[in-house]
Amino acid sequence: MQLRVVILALGIMTALLGAAMIPCWLLDVADGREEWPVFAASATVLLLFGGGLVIMAGHRDERAGAREAFLLTVLVWVVLPAMAAIPFMGIGMSITDAMFESISGLTTTGSTVMTGLDNQPRGILLWRAILQWFGGIGIIVTAIAILPVLRVGGMQLFQLESSDVSGKFVPRISEVSAQIGMIYLFISIACAAAYMLCGMTSFEAIAHAMTTVSAGGYSTYDASFGAFYETPAVPTAIFFMIVAGLPFSLLALAMIHGRVKPLLNDPQPRLFLGLILAIATAVFILRVAADQDYVIISPLNGFIETLFNVVSVMTGTGYATAPYDGWGEPIVMIFLITIFLGGCAGSAACGIKMFRLEISFRAVLAHAQQMVSPNRVVRIRYGGKVIDNDTLQSVMVFVFLYLATFITAAILLSLTGEDPLTAISGAATSVSNVGPGLGPEIGPAGTFEGLTDRGKWICAIAMLLGRLEFTAVFVLMTRRFWRG
Repeated sequence: MQLRVVILALGIMTALLGAAMIPCWLLDVADGREEWPVFAASATVLLLFGGGLVIMAGHRDERAGAREAFLLTVLVWVVLPAMAAIPFMGIGMSITDAMFESISGLTTTGSTVMTGLDNQPRGILLWRAILQWFGGIGIIVTAIAILPVLRVGGMQLFQLESSDVSGKFVPRISEVSAQIGMIYLFISIACAAAYMLCGMTSFEAIAHAMTTVSAGGYSTYDASFGAFYETPAVPTAIFFMIVAGLPFSLLALAMIHGRVKPLLNDPQPRLFLGLILAIATAVFILRVAADQDYVIISPLNGFIETLFNVVSVMTGTGYATAPYDGWGEPIVMIFLITIFLGGCAGSAACGIKMFRLEISFRAVLAHAQQMVSPNRVVRIRYGGKVIDNDTLQSVMVFVFLYLATFITAAILLSLTGEDPLTAISGAATSVSNVGPGLGPEIGPAGTFEGLTDRGKWICAIAMLLGRLEFTAVFVLMTRRFWRG
């Protein structure tokens, strides 16, 4: 195994993480906050450590294959959160809380153990936003450049031309990152500008733009996006959350190369937008039927509020403008199901993803048809192409691991003393990287602060497994991987 490539990549990313702490350091200095040495020391440590790894790796041109890519993918999402937790520990958080917050940030889950955000130093609030912004671009690049080549979870359907398992991963990732990074940065700037036009301060706009485009959901207020209730920022956020749930490779084709047709012809965006509209309409009708005063008096605002929270949960952004877990039991069940759905493959969104949902549905339908007509050959198609057995198997394995991890996490959370709704929704929101769960403790109006340390680690591990698409982690656990 060529570990030099892995060490070099980890060193570069660690150094970048350290450099990202400098704006937080300067912001706390400008605000006259006494916490500024935390970021000064953390940035220095990470820059030196990352630089040391780069020097250790050297600059020899070595080929990196699938095994190195698997190892690097897992290490990035395990090592970097540990580094990112240093500033949280510096402001007095326990190791468990600091790791929970940093893992939630980098995986763009958005669950939090922090309270009193309105009075926190702007440096730490900016750091939370930066973590999610970095995590978002990392998720997109991983989904577009690495997972398809590694054939993880059926992602080989989206393998780019000239991708090759035996090729050089780092140059390939750099090439893809450049274009995706340009689009990601442009959308982030556009989102921040739009928020400022909606009345947010420059700091609020930048912080929320980073956590919107990354589908992260960290806010600078305890009230989350409820702080901007009934302002133009709410429909603006709906638009950019939807953009964050679209395939960034197709957005790059449309925005850089002017090729809009692939985006329009892709079945994922159509299913994604259709489900959003259907779920939001169903929830809104249930709210009207329940005679909720706010909805009856102002139907337009009621629908916008409903649409905002549905989009936020489905994309895994995790913002909230209202305690939707108090809208009635049928609506709670709809939101619980929505947590699992997710956005499109190659987006910043979370969940099972649209293409896996469609392929799974078609596989069940094909099996039912073959049961009725055993001699009939039924081919499963997606996007006009026949799905081969390898891809179908990858999708089925992913769905199995997804559900198995969710059930295991829910059982473990219940064993820590949590009630059924908290345990089930906590496991679901962690595995799906959504953010808030359901119920008074971890719902949209609560935080994960009240969970036991064991409960927080269960959720944190579930976040990592969900973000790593499960298979990559389990591959590292096999003896054959290490034997080569």
